[in-house]
Amino acid sequence: MEETLDKLTRDGKQTGFKVIAREMPKRRDVNLRILDWNEVYEEFPNDSLRAQGARCMDCGIPFCHNGCPLGNIIPEWNDLVFHNRWKDALDMLFKTNNFPEFTGRVCPAPCEEACTLNINDKPVTIKLIEQNIIDHAFAEGWIKPEPPAVRTGKKVAVVGSGPAGLACAAQLNKAGHHVTVFERADRVGGLLMYGIPNFKLEKHVVDRRVKLMAEEGITFTVNANVGESPRVEDLRRDFDAIVLCGGATYARDLNVPGRELKGVYAAMTYLPLQNKINMGDRIPDEEFIDAKGKNVIILGGGDTGADCLGTAQRQGAKSIKQFELLPRPPETRTPEDVAAGKLQPWPYWPMIFRTSSAHEEAAAQYGGDVRDFSINTKRFSGDNGAVSKLHGIRLEWAKDAGGRYQMKEIAGTEFTLDCDLCLLALGFLHPEHPGPIDQLGLKKDPRGNVSVDENYMSSIPGVFAAGDMRRGQSLIVWAISEGRSAAFGVDQFLMGRSELPYLKLF
Repeated sequence: MEETLDKLTRDGKQTGFKVIAREMPKRRDVNLRILDWNEVYEEFPNDSLRAQGARCMDCGIPFCHNGCPLGNIIPEWNDLVFHNRWKDALDMLFKTNNFPEFTGRVCPAPCEEACTLNINDKPVTIKLIEQNIIDHAFAEGWIKPEPPAVRTGKKVAVVGSGPAGLACAAQLNKAGHHVTVFERADRVGGLLMYGIPNFKLEKHVVDRRVKLMAEEGITFTVNANVGESPRVEDLRRDFDAIVLCGGATYARDLNVPGRELKGVYAAMTYLPLQNKINMGDRIPDEEFIDAKGKNVIILGGGDTGADCLGTAQRQGAKSIKQFELLPRPPETRTPEDVAAGKLQPWPYWPMIFRTSSAHEEAAAQYGGDVRDFSINTKRFSGDNGAVSKLHGIRLEWAKDAGGRYQMKEIAGTEFTLDCDLCLLALGFLHPEHPGPIDQLGLKKDPRGNVSVDENYMSSIPGVFAAGDMRRGQSLIVWAISEGRSAAFGVDQFLMGRSELPYLKLF
């Protein structure tokens, strides 16, 4: 490896992608990692990481920029890592991303799908390099609090401490404003803290960043359910601007007979409880949702479903099935699939079949892939008010006259499965309207999200919205990008101008 790196250094890295294959860190042994809640990946040697940076082609038109909602300057920090210039790589990373330690762990990496190498090879390990730059910086002690030299005297309330709220607060604090972040939970971090399991994002990573932000002058107030305590009118009186970053927390439900039975829960009712336990909280037995010894069925095939899967098997579920309403995606993006309209063409994000660490663990533990597709849940049944069976049917999908896919139940494919715990990971529809949105009378878009102008200001002057509350359920990288862009709008509103970076997203 060292000899290859030396040669690539001499020839200007021009052949890196030709002589070095994509490599990722190893996951810890399945049988061991399901016994704990720690992150699943082993450390990756610096020389191997530098070699991965050497694979970057430094394209004339780098489409990874197009794939990244933050506009990360990816080829530059790939090259800096290759040349062992870690501090310069860190500076380049911070130009566009406040929290690379979060995105490097839980972002699905649309930048990699847009990588030019991904046309006919495997893409550069952009996400891995990003995470290692920031982890290396923390390990070396380079990350220090940087409070602003001058304060403007303006006060801003940020409602919600997820990635959008944290990014917005960080940027506004840099501009010199006094920022208070209000979080209705008992800890700061939103979905980073309570929605994502530890095996994907250990919570000391979140706490470390929040502590740093507090040392930079940001005030965090927890157990603050804005709209009740504090009241919206109090924030309007005490702050010069308000930014709503409460997320899209109104979950999609399943309206079928038996939904009311005990044992059928929304994913975001289930997941936070285990995170609380992992952080040392005591949860009464009657409130804790435990999969131990149970037949578990997860409805929904996305990331939240995978989070439920990894959590349930660590709790000791007897069996697990994961059902998805839609058909099984193709294994890879092929010209035939793109031409048939099944997949987006490069460099767009394709809906292909992906196997997470949780799926790998479940396959090893339960003797095969626990996922099944084109399944519709018809009803639940049970005894004494508790669920014991799920009744489903298989589907076929075909295009209608308008070219849209429609589902049709396949006669004779009805089935019944034992089900002691069903977790609904069906996604989220829009933000919760009771509270600030309704109390302020904010205009909403047709999907129920807060409607804003190009500066992220709502229909009420001085009230802004960003992240999932504005755009609907989305990715962490979009949330950070939106929070940063909203901060520009707030700063401009307060000061008449802004020197904060602004990436126009819509």
